[in-house]
Amino acid sequence: MLYFLQKRVNYPGRMSTIVEILIQTFGKECVRTRDEASVRVASNWRQTEHLNCLALLRPKTTEEVSKILRICNEFNQPVVPHGGLTNVVGGVVTKPDEIALSLERMNGIEEISVQNKTATVQAGVILQNLQTVLAENGQHFPLDLGAKGSCMIGGNIASNAGGLQALRYGVMRNLVLGVEVVLADGTIISSLNKMVKNNAGYDLKQLFIGSEGTLGIITRAVLKIDDLPKSKNTAFVAVESFEKANLLLQVAKKQLKNDLTTFELLWQDYYRLMTSPPSPYSPPLPQTYPFYVLMEALGQDADKDKILFDELLENWLQDGLIADAVIAQSQQELEKVWGIRENVDLIFSVHSPVFLFDVSLAISDMDDYIKKIRSDLQQVWPSLHFYAFGHMGDGNLHLFINCGTNDEETKHLVDAIVYQPLQQISGSITGEHGVGLEKKSWLYLTRTTEEIELMKTLKKALDPKGILNPGKLLPD
Repeated sequence: MLYFLQKRVNYPGRMSTIVEILIQTFGKECVRTRDEASVRVASNWRQTEHLNCLALLRPKTTEEVSKILRICNEFNQPVVPHGGLTNVVGGVVTKPDEIALSLERMNGIEEISVQNKTATVQAGVILQNLQTVLAENGQHFPLDLGAKGSCMIGGNIASNAGGLQALRYGVMRNLVLGVEVVLADGTIISSLNKMVKNNAGYDLKQLFIGSEGTLGIITRAVLKIDDLPKSKNTAFVAVESFEKANLLLQVAKKQLKNDLTTFELLWQDYYRLMTSPPSPYSPPLPQTYPFYVLMEALGQDADKDKILFDELLENWLQDGLIADAVIAQSQQELEKVWGIRENVDLIFSVHSPVFLFDVSLAISDMDDYIKKIRSDLQQVWPSLHFYAFGHMGDGNLHLFINCGTNDEETKHLVDAIVYQPLQQISGSITGEHGVGLEKKSWLYLTRTTEEIELMKTLKKALDPKGILNPGKLLPD
């Protein structure tokens, strides 16, 4: 208590507000008032809304984060961690009485060890910036997201980001060796492990990976890196059934082995939308097939890898496993096929409103699941627009649904139709986006009562006053 009594002495005759204390302690470069913070957008997915918070804090060191949280904990002041603001499930929603804490100034790449295959970075490092620096050193960090130009490593860890190469490299959880975290009371947990094997007690970093900023604020991390691939072979193929798409995945994994990095499945409706006006992309393959696959292999022998890739595609065509195919032969063609997969903003320009979903389930259940929810939705909204695509290789699908209205009752009914069937097939309401605000009321479909209670126990133990990202992830 002496720390805060001393602070109050500096404001004789009245009780200082927490913002005043923070400004005096850290300076205006670190602290932005409500008015100053309001020039920022609330999130990259809510560009029309401006940030409305009690204050925006921009610390430069772990020690500053620790001091900030000590003060906020003393004042029972809620804090919402901000990274690149690319979260799509309300995980960075900040209320007017809450403080936003941005890690944007903690953006240093502290060490790259080619020998040990590790990179030590601060939480505010932008993913694409890290990849650029690593590439200059002949190294590769394989997390690959559409938001890589703005998302930050701390947010990637806090949300356990997945992305386009999880089939080969795993999700963020598989790419983190150690973390440094500040708890709600300001305690610094520095567990910057650089070893693959470390069996000395609990693996504490796993508590914070995927915790969405509710248990602690990640400030630094040790990441696993790899040699930069020397070959990239990418093909866009058409298949005549889901069964053949599944068989293609199994065959490609067996024949391309560990080089198979990406296997993205597109349903016909999505492909047609992405290759018809107003889309900038023309169809590389006819729009008549029920399914399309974007597959990519990364390797270390450019000549041999290309020969093998081309031969396999030719064999699959001759065997009838695939119906048609194009191989990206130039950077322009590569950008085109990836644009067809990734230009999801087009959906929002064509349809409004759009409900976005991110589910995980066994590959064997995907086809029946999509057929069921499409049918159930069409029974309620016959003029429905329904688009499905995603990371088939790791069981994660993205759904974009437009049914014409955006009221709360409609959203709840759409959620129920999409989420409830997942309970019977042991699926998940989220594969990589997280829970945030939007999905917490549906968490019971994915997690048992006992699991949710244990999560609440952990939250209570690490953040007894509930100041870290309050209201997110856990059901009320």
